[in-house]
Amino acid sequence: SQSSGKSSVLENLVGRDFLPRGTGIVTRRPLVLQLVNVPPRKPSRRTAASGSSDSGVEGLKDDESRPSSSPPSSAGSHKNYDMTERAQFLHLPERVFYDFDEVRQEIQRETERLVGSNKAISRVPIHLKVTSPHVLNLTLVDLPGLTKIPVGDQPTDIERQIRDLVMEYIAKSNTIILAVSPANVDLANSESLKLARDVDPDGKRTLGVVTKIDLMDTGTDALEILTGRVFPLRLGFVGTINRSQQDTLAGKPIQDALKYEREFFRSHPVYRSIANRCGTSHLSKLLNQLLMNHIREKLPDIKTRVNALISQTEQELASYGSPTLSDQ
Repeated sequence: SQSSGKSSVLENLVGRDFLPRGTGIVTRRPLVLQLVNVPPRKPSRRTAASGSSDSGVEGLKDDESRPSSSPPSSAGSHKNYDMTERAQFLHLPERVFYDFDEVRQEIQRETERLVGSNKAISRVPIHLKVTSPHVLNLTLVDLPGLTKIPVGDQPTDIERQIRDLVMEYIAKSNTIILAVSPANVDLANSESLKLARDVDPDGKRTLGVVTKIDLMDTGTDALEILTGRVFPLRLGFVGTINRSQQDTLAGKPIQDALKYEREFFRSHPVYRSIANRCGTSHLSKLLNQLLMNHIREKLPDIKTRVNALISQTEQELASYGSPTLSDQ
């Protein structure tokens, strides 16, 4: 749901600021985010300044990088790009982004190209691949946050539109539902958990993420939630801490926020006993493990279907008989 901190969770998993920010519905098209881990290597650094043709965007040809024109950086600015981290959109296959600020801008441009600058939504997804030594292999889908009341020029049935879109994705039986809920709101009112329960009543494929644990009222904690005593889920709950809006505006690096998150859980008198099951790092590893388990589980069935198709094709070829030669 809106204000749950799901965008911050995704950015923490990637380790980069790359998602649009704002009030109201910010995610207005599904974002299919593919994270691809690559072995770490000594990064080559590239610096871009105002007036240069290199602004953190490249075109690719024959697996070689070559600069391509792009709007220059703001006047007087200098940025270092880690060449081991890159992003690529399916709708721009020839361009590779190293500047994640430009990734955010492209998401905004591509969203507005289809649905305009108002707060309407679309079912057509944006596909983004991020390659980095700092991520684990995952595929995530960011969906619009649930809203109750239309604002501005939003359609009157915006709540139904978003709900239908979310249900379209989470109803698939092979989907792991990441239900993000803020800790400073009663879990009984969590829209994400309500929707998850509609399609996964036994909680077999729902993973709960509890954000903003550091913002809970003094004297309260989320231990009962994180240990599954309040809302049992087969995959459990993971507690995380996001950067505040003030942190984001001040440009606090995500790595600093992740360090604070680790120290918070390790040193907190309530959470230190479960610190190894909290935080973004644990969430990333858990999601990766769930994906690997799912692949191993489905692989025999896939092999069976492929073998059946091969056998069917061979039988069809055999039915045509041996090839014959005719005199010309």
